[in-house]
Amino acid sequence: MTVTFTSAGSATTSKKMEHASITVHEPPKPGGLQQPGTKLSEIKFQFNPKELTLAKNAKWQRQTQPNAAKSGVPEFKGAEPAKLQLEIFLDSTDTMGDATIKLVEELFNLTVPTKDSRTNGKGSPPWVIFKWGTTTGFPSFVSSVSAKYTLFTPGGMPVRAVCTVSLEEVSGEPGGQNPTSGAKEARGAHVLTAGDSLQSLAYRAYGNPELWRHIAEANGIDDPMRLRLGSTLLVPALEEIDG
Repeated sequence: MTVTFTSAGSATTSKKMEHASITVHEPPKPGGLQQPGTKLSEIKFQFNPKELTLAKNAKWQRQTQPNAAKSGVPEFKGAEPAKLQLEIFLDSTDTMGDATIKLVEELFNLTVPTKDSRTNGKGSPPWVIFKWGTTTGFPSFVSSVSAKYTLFTPGGMPVRAVCTVSLEEVSGEPGGQNPTSGAKEARGAHVLTAGDSLQSLAYRAYGNPELWRHIAEANGIDDPMRLRLGSTLLVPALEEIDG
């Protein structure tokens, strides 16, 4: 499922304009809760995006019935990570300086592993969170960045560009056991987006959608059909459920 949000355009308002931004964090330490690590930087948008495209795909499987003209009822097999795509307009014609080039380089650097993650083992990309006013996106990583330069100085330096940035939701990894207290840690934290359900989270975490009740109990959810988008749910470790 894909949803495109369009800004209000030229509508006037008395409220202060909120500028969108992307906060950049270190990836979490291995074995810890799947929350963003230390904040590294914040990329503030010079101009707010005109559109935001949010996509969420689910996996379904139909079982073919013997000697039947129709296939069986679709069976849920999990959900793909949510994806957010947006455009960032950059312009430095007021100074005719290198601000546009530097911002493009900063965006491109989001596609490579952080320095600390490379020194501690396998390289991991920085975690980023898109924010715009009251809208806070899900923890994600930058899967792709493209830049189209549209204006140059007489010397050939780009001073205007349109960047297309694709963000993909980060899937949590097992948290493991706390070696000091012996308590089981949560498997991860998941920010609810369109298309999510407790069944899809259970399938992603445990490979069994029927274990959704453990997630509901851990978060005090009485009605699994009434989930608030943008809220964060803790997903218990599989070892804790087995216990």
